[in-house]
Amino acid sequence: MSSACHVHPDDRPLQAEPTAREAADLDAAFREHGKALLQFLRRKASPQEAPDLVQEVFVRAAGSAQRHSLDNPGGFLRRIAQNLLIDRSRKAGRQGAPDLSFCEERDFASPPQQAWDMEAADLMSLYEAAVDSMPPRTREVFLMHRVDELSYREIHNRLGISVATVEYHMMKALAHIAKAVDYDR
Repeated sequence: MSSACHVHPDDRPLQAEPTAREAADLDAAFREHGKALLQFLRRKASPQEAPDLVQEVFVRAAGSAQRHSLDNPGGFLRRIAQNLLIDRSRKAGRQGAPDLSFCEERDFASPPQQAWDMEAADLMSLYEAAVDSMPPRTREVFLMHRVDELSYREIHNRLGISVATVEYHMMKALAHIAKAVDYDR
């Protein structure tokens, strides 16, 4: 990369006036690529500034030593436009640099709530899949106790099974869920 790339356009030596052929080439490039360049600059900068920026692009193109041997004039003009936008951004950054100092009261670490929410959703999915995959009687006993909030005795009375059988199904259900969610990790 030559050192000429790092010199500001205002600091470059004055170029000779473009020849008639070079002016015609720039005129053709303007007619062919000017509209697309204007649209590009309207998207990247403000719509009010875009026409002035297009003019600046062509001023820079006219002053470029590379203007004589362009294989891709559109790409050349777009690169100049991008460099112009970068120069403007740097200049604006130097003039109004934001305050990036650390303030303990303002910049304290916050808990990773989104990660916790995702983990909770994953855990809930595993839990629901585990409940769905239980044998029917075990699932029924488990849901009656945990969802309907029935006591073991009430479940015993409704299903006509012993309290010991209710306890057996509950232990079986809890072991199944623990295994499904890998509780012992």
